[in-house]
Amino acid sequence: RSSPDVFESRMEKRNEVKKQPVGYSSQGEFIRCMEEKARLIFFAEGLGTKTSKGGFTKDKTLDSILNVEMVKEKSAEEIKQIWNQYFSAKDTVYAVIPAEKFDLIWKRAQKCPSFLYALPRKEGYEFFVGQWSGTELHFTSLINIQTQGETAPSQLVLYHYPELQKEKGIVLMTAEMDSKFLVVHEAQCLANQVQLFYATDRSETYKLVETFNHRSSEFKYMSVIAELEQSGLGRELRPGQVSDKS
Repeated sequence: RSSPDVFESRMEKRNEVKKQPVGYSSQGEFIRCMEEKARLIFFAEGLGTKTSKGGFTKDKTLDSILNVEMVKEKSAEEIKQIWNQYFSAKDTVYAVIPAEKFDLIWKRAQKCPSFLYALPRKEGYEFFVGQWSGTELHFTSLINIQTQGETAPSQLVLYHYPELQKEKGIVLMTAEMDSKFLVVHEAQCLANQVQLFYATDRSETYKLVETFNHRSSEFKYMSVIAELEQSGLGRELRPGQVSDKS
């Protein structure tokens, strides 16, 4: 009675609360907002990047994705969690590779920069050629190369970032792909095969990579399929199945 204006203001606020959905909390909304900001503060995706032909980013540096200075004080495990959490919400391929494993992949990539990969399809397999260009690994289907030669566009690019390798013992990886030709679990299968063939301890497996690069007349594509089936990747990605490997 003494303050009718205050009373009306309180009633309006009460009505607003009643209209909000069950479980709504302005505090909860604030926390979610702050968590999102805290997560994104480490990332700078889209800054300073240029799109090249085919929709792939030209000169996709780690600084264009991640605020490197912000994560330098973080442990390797914390950076891994940040990287995985960020990309898990995106329709793409990503990984955090141990430094020792990437060392092995990188040394072998210098000697053998290309390889033939097999992607399981409804009937048989489709072959893709992977070609290293610096720390980028470009994939395009064999039929593209046969029809377009050296001008065949990339359909998948894996970006490897060794900037934190010495200090943190990890190499960050993410990818871009042409969604007209590949879906995420197919791109993941190709990415998994890089480790299968380039990071293997089995001399017989890596020998296929050496043969493809240095003794192409001796290379047998069915050997790639045999290795793929033996590893389980070929069976995992048959139609109707999606790999849960990241």
